[in-house]
Amino acid sequence: MRIGVSIADFSGTSGPGLATDLAAVGRSLDDAGFDLIGVMDHFFQIAMIGPPEADMLEAYTALGFLAASTSRARLLTVVTGVAYRHPGVLAKTITTLDVLSGGRAMLGIGAAWYEQEARALGIPFPPLAERFERLEETLRICLQMWSGDETPFRGQHYQLDRPLNHPRAVSSPHPPIMIGGAGERKTLRLVARYAQACNLFFPGPELPRKLAVLRAHCEAEGRSYDEIEKSVLFHMDVGDSGERAAEMVDQLGKLAELGVGTAICNVAGIWGRKPIDIIGSEIIPAVAPL
Repeated sequence: MRIGVSIADFSGTSGPGLATDLAAVGRSLDDAGFDLIGVMDHFFQIAMIGPPEADMLEAYTALGFLAASTSRARLLTVVTGVAYRHPGVLAKTITTLDVLSGGRAMLGIGAAWYEQEARALGIPFPPLAERFERLEETLRICLQMWSGDETPFRGQHYQLDRPLNHPRAVSSPHPPIMIGGAGERKTLRLVARYAQACNLFFPGPELPRKLAVLRAHCEAEGRSYDEIEKSVLFHMDVGDSGERAAEMVDQLGKLAELGVGTAICNVAGIWGRKPIDIIGSEIIPAVAPL
């Protein structure tokens, strides 16, 4: 099992020190052996974490900064809302991150949900059915641009006259795609058709059924279920001195038994960096063989 992190809360630091602290956290995560570093693609903080006025960095600027502070961890959003960026610009953004990070970029993407945030900033936020249509077209456009195909794209929602993308991405055949969400009829079908990874959000009693539905979609698409990386969001709290590390390893082991290969963690106390060291020394080595 691989361990990643999603940095979702910037309230542990502030002001001019934020850049210094974020760079230090990124280096610590990289050195500790975290497989990926993610940030949320939100402009306001979400209600389950804090008030909308809490500090929130723009995702791709933050990832570019983290690319310069790290050397091995994969970099992605958890996950980009499809309504926030034109797909041609998004493909170029991911390509740029991939080139400047030496091939470590992933595209994390989903149908978007935070309507209040979009409306507040004047971002068009179409109904859910249309957002899924736009999500599939965005995936097709990204894959076309990453393949080097410059022929016009004519979709229902997007029309690109010349989807040019130079320089080419470093990742081969393209930056991996992770689709976030657990919708059984649309989201998991898109995973089976287009993605290299899925994020099923928080684990729960429905997880085995979600994985079974994904397997069925893979069979319908003629796709190998085993080649898709299965990830979940996971609350990682090792305790002040690592007293809960064994408990975390046990929980991760149960997820691995279900077929989850990556835990993207919200790490309690991450800005203090001591939990990062504990995870690197006691948890990552323990779960790596799972």
